[in-house]
Amino acid sequence: MPFIRTTAVVVCSLACLSLTTAWADQIVLKDGDRITGDIVKKDGQTVTIQSKNFGLVTFKWDDIATVKTDQPLNVTLPGDRTVKANIQTQDGRVQVAAPGTPQAVAPNEIVTLRNDAEQKNYERLLHPGLLDLWTVTGSLALAGAKGNAETSTLTTPFTFVRASNTTRTTAYFNSIRSNATLGGVSTQTAQAVRGGWGYNRNLTKKMFANAFNDYEYDKFQSLDLRVVLGGGLGYQVWTNETSRLAVVAGGAWNREKFSPATTVAFTRNSAEAYWGDDFNYKLNARTNLVQSFRMFNNLSNSGQYRMNFDVGATTQIAKWLNWTVSLSDRYLSNPAPGRKSNDTLYATGLGFAFAR
Repeated sequence: MPFIRTTAVVVCSLACLSLTTAWADQIVLKDGDRITGDIVKKDGQTVTIQSKNFGLVTFKWDDIATVKTDQPLNVTLPGDRTVKANIQTQDGRVQVAAPGTPQAVAPNEIVTLRNDAEQKNYERLLHPGLLDLWTVTGSLALAGAKGNAETSTLTTPFTFVRASNTTRTTAYFNSIRSNATLGGVSTQTAQAVRGGWGYNRNLTKKMFANAFNDYEYDKFQSLDLRVVLGGGLGYQVWTNETSRLAVVAGGAWNREKFSPATTVAFTRNSAEAYWGDDFNYKLNARTNLVQSFRMFNNLSNSGQYRMNFDVGATTQIAKWLNWTVSLSDRYLSNPAPGRKSNDTLYATGLGFAFAR
């Protein structure tokens, strides 16, 4: 009897194992390796599969010898036709078992594969609502000291990003206000505000048109207001799930109003040529890095220029709580009389993140 019970347990275990294997997608690579799991998507030449033992696994579509799915996938074929079907390789072709219209195609004719969750996300990117797809990050950092001297500093960095399949909209706001009191005398030691927005629209898979509008106030640079409006073209060097690099170039109009303490107020208007880059990198599952650089060469006053450099990192602590570090640097080759060329804002502290 013990032998019979043991045999029954083994048989049941093997049966459950075989059923588990049967209820999964089967992929055999050309080197003989076998992968069992659920196909998440095929994007270009990259296939992503959710493996029970190894988590998310990616490999090249051309490295697959055979594939057989257990659950229907959303299959995109040439001509932007999408069908929901199981697929299976047979005699060097892929059998697409769509209800009523089964067909066999060459492997390179499979444009994309998506499970239902990925297909829903893709369709949401195609026709998003005005309030959809926004990711907002920011923080409100306060620092101070009390004793022989009293100091207080408030910084507020915020970023807004909305990325769809064809457009990318960004906005930012960064400010600092700092005061110090010594011997009963209160002095403002820093006060600056920077903000703006940008908009990119894809022209081709790699090329895009971009426009932007920046504003800046800096009391200790004697800058009452800088307004910049520009536009140009950009090129996507690469874009993938973990990083993005784009380079941009174009023209801009710059208006600056200064009120120096030692001279009369003056205003400068100038045409500018600009170039720069935008870089995003996902360091790990919790930390993201964002960097932007712009060089503005003055066309109205040859030899003068401005540089903008912004970088920030966000590390997720909880679902909506994160730790942020940001740096915003502005360089002006011809500042107001008596002022330095370079001003830098930096901040760190707890912040929040919201995605819709």
